[in-house]
Amino acid sequence: MMKKRKEIVVEESEYLIHSKEHAREKFVAEGSATAISRNLGPLYITPFALAIGANSAQIGFLSSFAGLFSPIGQLFGSKMMERKTRRKVVSRAMIIQILFWLPIISLSYFYWKGIGTSYLPYFLIIFFSIFIFAQGMRYPALFSWIGDLVPDKERGKYFAKRNRANGILGLTAFFIAAFLLDYFKTKGLAMLGFSIIFVMSIFFRGAAHNFLRKIFSPKFKLKKGYYFSFWSFLKTYDNYGKFAVFQAAFYFSIMLSAPFFAVYMLEDLGFSYVTFTIVSMSSMIFYLLFVPLAGKFSDRYGNLKLFYIAGFLFPVVPLLWIFLKNPVFLVLFPGIISGIANSAFILSVTNFTYDSVSPQRRGLCVAYSSLLTGIGVFLGSIIGGLLIQYSNITFMKPIFFVFLLSSVLVFISSLIFLPHIKEMKEKDKMNGFSVDVQHPFKTVHSDVVWFKNFFKS
Repeated sequence: MMKKRKEIVVEESEYLIHSKEHAREKFVAEGSATAISRNLGPLYITPFALAIGANSAQIGFLSSFAGLFSPIGQLFGSKMMERKTRRKVVSRAMIIQILFWLPIISLSYFYWKGIGTSYLPYFLIIFFSIFIFAQGMRYPALFSWIGDLVPDKERGKYFAKRNRANGILGLTAFFIAAFLLDYFKTKGLAMLGFSIIFVMSIFFRGAAHNFLRKIFSPKFKLKKGYYFSFWSFLKTYDNYGKFAVFQAAFYFSIMLSAPFFAVYMLEDLGFSYVTFTIVSMSSMIFYLLFVPLAGKFSDRYGNLKLFYIAGFLFPVVPLLWIFLKNPVFLVLFPGIISGIANSAFILSVTNFTYDSVSPQRRGLCVAYSSLLTGIGVFLGSIIGGLLIQYSNITFMKPIFFVFLLSSVLVFISSLIFLPHIKEMKEKDKMNGFSVDVQHPFKTVHSDVVWFKNFFKS
C-alpha cells in the first residue's frame, strides 16, 4: 500500500510539473494575443482622440483617468479573488473589455455623421476609463496565477521570453494598423480605418480569452488574515512600500510628458500615421533586443541595479525630444535609450514584486502599489495637459517646458528613493564591473572584461 501511495504521489507531482510547463507556454500564447489586441486598440486611443477633436487638456484627462481607474479596478479584482477563482476573475474582466470596444467604435460613426462632435472626446474618456478599469480588474489574479507557475530561478528568463514574444507580435500589429490608417486617411475615411483596427482588437482579445480558458490553474485560496488596509500598507512603509512610493513618484514624473509625445508628433511635427508609428515603436524594437539581457541580468545580479539603469536613463528621453525633430534621429537616440530603460524597468518591477511579496498577498500588494502608481499617473497626466493647454510660458514652448520638467523630476525621484530600496534576495556580485574616475583606463579594461564574461555565460 505504501509503495502504491508513493507511486501515486510521484505521478501526481510529475503531472503537476508537466501541467505547469504547458501552462507557461500557453501563457506566452495568451500574452501574445493580448499584446496584438492592445497594439491594435488601446495604443491608438490617443490618435483616435485627436482625430475626433480632442485637445491637449482632454488628452491629459484621457491618460489620467485611465491611470487612476486601472488601480481601482485592481482593488476590485483583488477582493473578487476571495470568492471567485482566478480564472473567473480574469475571464469576466476580459469579457467587459471586449464589450466596451463597441461604444468606443460607435464614436467614429457619430463623428463621421457630425453628431455631437464637441462631446465625443468626453464620451471616449468615460468608455475608455471603464475599459481600463476592467484591465486593472484582471491584473492581480493574472499576476498571482502566473507567479504560481514560474519557478523563482527562472523568472527573469521566462518573463524575458514572454515579453519578447508579446513585443514582436504586438509590434507587427502596430505597424499593420499604421499602414491601414494611413491608407484610409488618404481616402478621406480615417474613421473607417480606426473602426477596422478596433474590430481586429476585439477579435484578438477574444482569442486571448479562448487561450485563457484552457490554461492549467493551480489550486489557490486566500487564507484568513491575508488582508490589510491600504492605510496599513502606507504606514508600515517596509521595503516594498518604499518601492511602491518610488513608483508613484516615478510615474508622476514620466506621465507629465509621456502622453504628449504623440500630440507633439501628430500636431506640431505633422508626422503621418506611419512615421508616428515608426518613431513610437522604435523604443519597443530596442526593448525587444535588450529584454533577454535584462532577464539574464536580473536572474544573476538582481533587480535593484536594473532600477538604477532605468532611473538614470529615462530622464534623458524627454530632453532629447526638445532638440530633435527628424524622425531618424528620434528613432536612433530617444528610441534606443527608452528601449534600454524600459527593458530594465518593466522586467525588474515584475521580478522585484514576486521576490518581495508572499503568494497570499501578491494580488493585494500589487493592487495597492498600482493605486499609488495610478495616483501618480492621474496627477502627472492632468498637470502636463493643463500646463501645455493653458500656461502662459513665454521663454519656451509650453510642451517643451513640460518635457524639461518631466526630465528633472524623473531624475530627482530616482535620486531620492532608490538608495533606500534593498534587494530582497542574495545575488551574485558584479565582480569586475566598476566606476573609478581616478583610474579611467583600468575602469574601461575591467568593464570590457566584465561584459565579455557576461555575454559568454
